[in-house]
Amino acid sequence: MNLRGIANGQTRAVNPNTAATVRVSAGYETKADGNRVPKYDNLPFRAQVQALQYNDLVHLEGQNIQGIRRAIYLNGTIDSVKRINRDGGDLIKIAKGPNAGTWLVALVLEQWADWAKCAVTLQNQAP
Repeated sequence: MNLRGIANGQTRAVNPNTAATVRVSAGYETKADGNRVPKYDNLPFRAQVQALQYNDLVHLEGQNIQGIRRAIYLNGTIDSVKRINRDGGDLIKIAKGPNAGTWLVALVLEQWADWAKCAVTLQNQAP
């Protein structure tokens, strides 16, 4: 049973889904001068962007994650920043609308077999 699909049918009535692209971290490329440039695979999807709940805000505050933040619900899986492994850090790009911009997946709040809820932070510029 896809509970997110059922709930999304109701939330779309007041908060429509938004076209977005997940930029899945695919490692990096080393240039001739030795600089590393991140690589991404782009996957289109429909995002449900919402404000974060109080408990989620408290959790992010405890990790010292600051900036403009939102919750994004999506079908599938996604990775947050995993500094110890030096990977993750998927990006979500929203082209237009009130949440337009490039968002870093700072924390995966819920991960299920067929959907995820993640906390994202707006980035200053698109990498």
